[in-house]
Amino acid sequence: MLIGIPPLLGPELLAVLRAMGHGDEIAIVDGNYPAAEHARRLVRADGHGLLPVIDAILSVLPLDRSVEVAVFRASQNNDPAQRGDIHDAIDALIGRKAPGMQVVALPGEAIYARIRAAHAIVATSEMSLFANVILRKGVIGPAT
Repeated sequence: MLIGIPPLLGPELLAVLRAMGHGDEIAIVDGNYPAAEHARRLVRADGHGLLPVIDAILSVLPLDRSVEVAVFRASQNNDPAQRGDIHDAIDALIGRKAPGMQVVALPGEAIYARIRAAHAIVATSEMSLFANVILRKGVIGPAT
């Protein structure tokens, strides 16, 4: 246990987050996603839902503010015009944790290609369908 670090962030996930560089992306995926097949690096978050994992990650990971979009998510039935309750919850969480950051819904082929290219995939036990999110790491500047 560490002071100020959510207990959900275990040693393996913390190491992956720390090893990521500016512009690297991490995918947090639902329990149905074929994470083991698609991951360059796989971190298991079994027993945890998508939203608590994203919340914990965003407590230590800066989002990239040098690009127009640093948060992407799947869409209902792989159609960006469709959304489910989980997508509303994702958008609300990002709004709270990273005010002003836009969340872009991607079609299936685009989100799956981006997940495969991610630095790492965190596989959750989220039961909601199409509950996949990609976060792009930013920088922490020098203290002033």
